[in-house]
Amino acid sequence: MTWKNTEARYGSLSIALHWLMLILLAIVYACIELRGNFAKGSDARVLIVQLHFMTGLTVFVLVWIRLAAKIVGAAPRIVPRPPAWQTGLAHLMHALLYALMVAMPLLGWLTLSAADKPVPFWGLELPHLIGPNDDAAKQIKHWHEQIGVWGYWLIGLHALAGLFHHYVVRDNTLVRMLPGRH
Repeated sequence: MTWKNTEARYGSLSIALHWLMLILLAIVYACIELRGNFAKGSDARVLIVQLHFMTGLTVFVLVWIRLAAKIVGAAPRIVPRPPAWQTGLAHLMHALLYALMVAMPLLGWLTLSAADKPVPFWGLELPHLIGPNDDAAKQIKHWHEQIGVWGYWLIGLHALAGLFHHYVVRDNTLVRMLPGRH
């Protein structure tokens, strides 16, 4: 299999990034959901929150590679071709997912910056994007959390659409993105 997308299926780079980013997003969301199981200020809670930050920022780095791969190689054809309205919804869904993967880490980074907290990234400390501002930190955090809730829906709808196409429509939408298929 080639690393670039072909007319028939996604290349190994797109497939690897897709599934890696799914795993990373699951970790990001799991960290936030599980943090409440640990006392505020405890080492375990600090660790899980830092893992949330670092994994989210990793998504931010990888999404740019994924977008570049998308530009270099067009998406493989869906066979049989779906109706135009489904194609339009798919493009909208993908645009919203990419916006989520760019906006969420950026909003998290801005929140930490405005709160004058360290921005950890796998042994590094990233620079602040804006100066300290408690009001801005609260507002940005609010939007980070709100968009995070919308992210559950977007990711869930994306997964359901893939399964719908595979099991109901019986086209190649899902198969094009599965690893190890030729």
